[in-house]
Amino acid sequence: MKIEVNKVVAVSYRLEANENGKEKVHVETAGADKPLIFLFGTGGLIPAFEENLIGKTKGDKFSFSIEAAQAYGEIEAEALVDLPLDIFKVDGVVDVSVLKTGNIVPMSDRDGNRLDGRVVGLNGDTVKMDFNHPLAGQNLHFSGEVLEVREASEEELAHGHAHTGEHGH
Repeated sequence: MKIEVNKVVAVSYRLEANENGKEKVHVETAGADKPLIFLFGTGGLIPAFEENLIGKTKGDKFSFSIEAAQAYGEIEAEALVDLPLDIFKVDGVVDVSVLKTGNIVPMSDRDGNRLDGRVVGLNGDTVKMDFNHPLAGQNLHFSGEVLEVREASEEELAHGHAHTGEHGH
């Protein structure tokens, strides 16, 4: 059976990322013991990732790269924001251990939507936060194997995602 829209697909893969001209860095692995399982064509994954898998069958190996612009986009300067240190106070105190460079801090926008920001640095009474996706500006390289391709159940199609595990999700 070939990978196409509305098929449930399981893949193992290794993801590496790099900026132009820099050495690739390992980002994550989905092994055969815990594969990525998804309903193909529902828009839940990077479109270019799915485009590189279409037509493959169980046992097919793959290796492809996706340029940053077709993955998580380029780094957007507008997503680097200086925020007042005061907004990080809890009970009138700032926990500076939370604001160490590189830490991810869960935040919310004015509408209550959750945002994860990475602390870039402290400068007096401001904190520079980066709200770009962690892989923005990175070219991605995937290598792996198609482990399974099957028909989606009516329930999976209705829910828009593959059901796996003991609870069906």
